[in-house]
Amino acid sequence: MKSGMKIGIISLALVIAIILVVFLQTKNITSGHVGLLMLALIVVAIMLGFPTAFTLMGLGMLFGYYAFYETGQALGDNRVFDLMVQRTYGVMTNDVLISIPLFVFMGYIIERANVIDRLFKSIQLAAGAVPASLAVATVITCAIFATATGIVGAVVTLMGLLAFPAMLRAGYDIKLSAGAITAGGCLGILIPPSIMLILYGATAGVSVVKLYAGAFFPGLMLAALYVLYVILRAVLNPKVAPKLPESERSTSFLQTLGILLTSFFPLAILILAVLGSIVFGLATPTEAAAVGSLGGILLALAYRQLTWERFKEAVFLTARTSAMVCWLFVGSALFSAVFALLGGQEVIERWVLSLGLSKFTFMLLAQAIIFLLGWPLEWTEIIVIFMPIFLPLLGHFEIDPLFFGLLVALNLQTAFLSPPVAMAAFYLKGVAPPYVTLNQIFAGMMPFMVIQLVALALLYAFPQIGLWLPEVLYK
Repeated sequence: MKSGMKIGIISLALVIAIILVVFLQTKNITSGHVGLLMLALIVVAIMLGFPTAFTLMGLGMLFGYYAFYETGQALGDNRVFDLMVQRTYGVMTNDVLISIPLFVFMGYIIERANVIDRLFKSIQLAAGAVPASLAVATVITCAIFATATGIVGAVVTLMGLLAFPAMLRAGYDIKLSAGAITAGGCLGILIPPSIMLILYGATAGVSVVKLYAGAFFPGLMLAALYVLYVILRAVLNPKVAPKLPESERSTSFLQTLGILLTSFFPLAILILAVLGSIVFGLATPTEAAAVGSLGGILLALAYRQLTWERFKEAVFLTARTSAMVCWLFVGSALFSAVFALLGGQEVIERWVLSLGLSKFTFMLLAQAIIFLLGWPLEWTEIIVIFMPIFLPLLGHFEIDPLFFGLLVALNLQTAFLSPPVAMAAFYLKGVAPPYVTLNQIFAGMMPFMVIQLVALALLYAFPQIGLWLPEVLYK
């Protein structure tokens, strides 16, 4: 066993022992308090580095055994084992989750077809006259690639290999370059076909189709704010984003159009076909994802980039990612059921309602908590652990779960842009030149985090940014 894992296990055991000692010294302990202990332990375990899915299942089984225990029962007769089977079967039969491996496969196939290399170069040429054209092309390429794949790690890593060296060679500021790549790469959390929206829809019982329609304009708004910020930085301080030499940005209209026709338009047509069929009700997300996967294969074949090795690699990565998501959902389903059974949910609801919050203050509190949770935890952990706590309170405050989900999706991008976790920074650092430090990447991400907060405020102040399209399409 690795020394780090040993230290983690010892640390977790010490934390559990200390908390249990404190509990034993306290009078009037209820099952609700045991539920809160369960919630505290899962956060501590995740922060110590334990696998989220299996930690959820382990604590769910442990505390569930306690909740169902009856005096004199045989060791294997506890009903928590039945609950585990029921929750696992429920995840296996959830139609919404079937679309996840298909969308993931579509993204990996497109990534390995070198479509993004062509796309970046074509957008760079088309935006040659715009200030900070390389950074602008980076954000736009990230947004399009995010629409095709929804895999943050893949977008940030690929753009780190493709766009980061190009911007550094052109004399761009390291912080601005890093911020454009990490922020643009995180657009996949919000822009459909976002895996996060699928998980939220399955958790909250909200239509994924409506979530996709609702996230369309907020995603475009956020990408536009990123582009606007990059351009303003270049206008106010040209040194951070020097203009490219004339030889690199002077191409004829026909040349630019030819490059766009062979790179931008094929991918754009595929994306519009997939998302359009979902939004306009022509196909379910699963059916559209299947067509998108086939389209990705045909696109890779057309570019003569699909080899047997690349196909096997895409299948393997898809299986690994899908297994992680599904086991995470099994663990969260068991954990949430036991947490509610112990009365932890009821304790939190009573506490929140006793505060006498208005709708606005509750929304502010909820989003602030999610923002803070984004520092130590990833978005997957926040969705599967904490969303089931917030969701039952939405009815009391008359909040639309669809609108709440859009705010959460926009807010949860902080989980990838917020130190100390900031997974986008680590993805970029892994492919960046050695002289680029993690602190420089963090510093470059901070202005884009502020932009996210501005976008969050705009969406809350003007809900129709997210609700207009679902209301028009699904009356």
